[in-house]
Amino acid sequence: MIGRLNHVAIAVPDLKAAAAQYENSLGAKVGPPQDEPDHGVTVVFIELPNTKIELLYPLGEDSPIKGFLEKNPSGGIHHMCFEVDDILAARDKLKSEGARVLGNGEPKIGAHGKPVLFLHPKDFNGCLIELEQV
Repeated sequence: MIGRLNHVAIAVPDLKAAAAQYENSLGAKVGPPQDEPDHGVTVVFIELPNTKIELLYPLGEDSPIKGFLEKNPSGGIHHMCFEVDDILAARDKLKSEGARVLGNGEPKIGAHGKPVLFLHPKDFNGCLIELEQV
């Protein structure tokens, strides 16, 4: 059902410093910051030859990343995103197998302008999973 790894998301306490580290120290292609108010984050995408890294920084007081950074002040891996052809079919299959979809269960538009859903980390070995329709 899942396709390629779209990105690995890393929550960071300082977005500008993290982006500069990837660009200057590692020589990666770093995109501009973009606010995603529906998800409570500001993101920066790091382009790699085979996938992307998404740097996450809190946007607003209700940001889910704020709580993550309170527990992990140095930052850390927040989630992995996999591509799917049909997000509703993937959701329905996973739910029928007992997986929990976060939020109201309906896809939201993500940072790439495509529908996304998140799956509860307790159902996937402690890892928050994002599905993105391609």
